Formats: sequence, C-alpha cells, structure tokens
Amino acid sequence: MRSTHAITIHRPEELDESLRRAWHRAMDESPDYANPFLAPEFATGVGRHRRGAQVAVLHENGEAVGFLPYERGPLGVGRAIGLGLSDCQALVHRPGVTWDTRELLRACGLSVFEFDHLVEEQKPFGPYVTGTFASPVLDLKPGEGSYAEWLRATYPGQAKTTLKKERRLGRDVGEVRFVYDERDPRMLRTLMRWKSAQYRRTGRMDRFSKPWIVDLVDHLFQVREEHFTGILSVVYAGDRPVAAHFGPRSRTVFAAWFTAYDPDFGYYSPGLMMHLRLADAAGRDGVTLMDMGRGEKEYKDWLKTRELRVAEGFAIRPHPVAAAHRLWRRPVRGLRNTVLAHPGLREPADRLLKTVGTLRTSGLAHSGEAGARAR
Repeated sequence: MRSTHAITIHRPEELDESLRRAWHRAMDESPDYANPFLAPEFATGVGRHRRGAQVAVLHENGEAVGFLPYERGPLGVGRAIGLGLSDCQALVHRPGVTWDTRELLRACGLSVFEFDHLVEEQKPFGPYVTGTFASPVLDLKPGEGSYAEWLRATYPGQAKTTLKKERRLGRDVGEVRFVYDERDPRMLRTLMRWKSAQYRRTGRMDRFSKPWIVDLVDHLFQVREEHFTGILSVVYAGDRPVAAHFGPRSRTVFAAWFTAYDPDFGYYSPGLMMHLRLADAAGRDGVTLMDMGRGEKEYKDWLKTRELRVAEGFAIRPHPVAAAHRLWRRPVRGLRNTVLAHPGLREPADRLLKTVGTLRTSGLAHSGEAGARAR
C-alpha cells in the first residue's frame, strides 16, 4: 500500500525531547522494535563519531510516527546506522504505518540503502531483500533461588559439567563471583584488550583497532536510560577477571555483543560460563529476551529457545550509483554467506583465518623483538 508522509531529516544528537519521546513510544508499542540497537540513544552514540549519521522522521498529521536512522556516504550511498556493529536494524514506527521506499530514499538523499540485520516485519523493504538469516534468541524467565538451581532447572544436561568447572576454577584460582553491572572502566579496557587479541588469533578484523569504535563503546558504557543502558558484566575468580561481556539492554531486550575471556582460563569454558551467568542475571533484572545476534556458533544453538529472522539487502531507487554499488557489494556478500552457510566450507575457512592470525601475531612478535634489539 502506497503511503505519503512528510519527512524531515535530522542529525541524531539534534532530535528534541518530543521526537525522542515519540521514538521511544514507537519502540514500546511493538516487540519488534524493543531491541536497544533501535533506540535513539544508539543512533546518537554513533552520530558522535560518524559524520554521515542522520535520522529520517516520518510525520502524519503533524505527528512523528516513524524513525529511520542511517549513515549517508559519498554519492548518496547509505547504510543502516552502525552497519557492521548493530545486530538489529529497522525503520521504527507506530503500528499501521507504512511507507514508499523510493520516496523515503529520495527524501534522505540516498540512491541506495544497505542493511544486514533488518527486522523481518519491514514489509516495504521486502522487494529489496537478498537473503534472510536466523538470529538465535533466548527467552528468559525470572529466576527464583540460587544460580545453581536456575541452571539445573533451565539447562539440566549442561548444568553438571558447568557447575563442576566453576567449582574447579574456584579451587584452582579463587572463589567464583559474577558482577552483572560492573562500573569499573578499567574492566571495559580489559575486555577490549582480550577481544582484540581474539580477533587477531582468529584472523578477523580487530574492531577495537578503530579509535571511533573504542570511543563509541566508551560512550555507550556511560549511557543509563530506560530504553538503552550499557551493561558490562564480569566473571571473577578471586580477584582475577576471567571473562567479560559488554552489551546494551532496553527495558525488555538484552543484546549480546562483545564477549571475551582470558585464554589462560580456556579450560574452564569461561565464555559459556559468562553467557549462562548473564542470562540468569538479566532475567532477574526484568529482561525477557536475550538476542544473541545473527551468526552460526555452537553455543548459540545450544542456548537458544527459538530464532528470529533478519534480512540483508539493498533498497535502491533508479540511479547509476545504486546499480554500481549493488554490482560491487552483492557478490562479496554472496561469497561470505555461502561460506558461512556450509560447515564444510566454514570450518576450513576458520582454520585458514586462525593460521593467518597466528602467523600475523608471530610476525608482530618477531618484529617487536627485532625492534627492541635495534633500540
């Protein structure tokens, strides 16, 4: 159904209080939009570090009813805000609102709009979807009693092994304790350091080598709002941190984002320990859903209670730039998705990346030693 709106364009940090309230109201009126990555606070955080960040606001009868945060690049090439970091993307809108995608792109000054974690509900973007993917989620129930009781009731098959490893960790290193909302910024730096090392070991791009991402995470760690709160969680053994996670939560949804651990404690499965502790604590804190994000991981398959569907694609309007962008980007995405979708290809690719990561780390170490000798 075709629908015409008045559309205004704003920098995220320039939205006034009435527009932010209207955005929050749209989030509250649909569970599809309860994810913290869809909150204005996330768009504002990205906007502090990305000059092209903007928000299109759809108006009906003078009332703001829809919000599309995006980043506008050269020649009108656009992308969902935080593409590559955000695990949930959408035009957040009041129930019943629809739009004409080409009119929307024209109002935004975009020839193309790229997305990779689009909420399935976004029907006007449907013709531009090139693939849909599972996004595992964990439905949380408020726990009663101790963590061990919750774990045995929720994951009886894994409880014995996990609790045994926790007891072993406590004996070997020190009493295991979990801090759900750790406010010490030094621990955030520890998490980033662990995560950078993990990226390098596995041959992945080190996100924390990019200063703007470090600054964004630092900023989001300080945000304490109803629809977006940055939560840093840490598992300690005695006084030693062994695993940490940072991610945002809204009133009802917790987004799993950055998890890492000290590899010296890999025997104890600290990453799994972190996710289980986090699920228990988040449920007690009023969260009803943990979104683990798109991607094939064994622990996600084990923890999930169901799956959402998210879409990727390129919304376009007739324009030479749009055609060129699509021809360039679509084959790259197709190759990546083919590898990720087939274990027979994914596992060799992972091994290759880890080998490259090991060689790169080794090379950096030798370079450092040579440099030290030269100095």
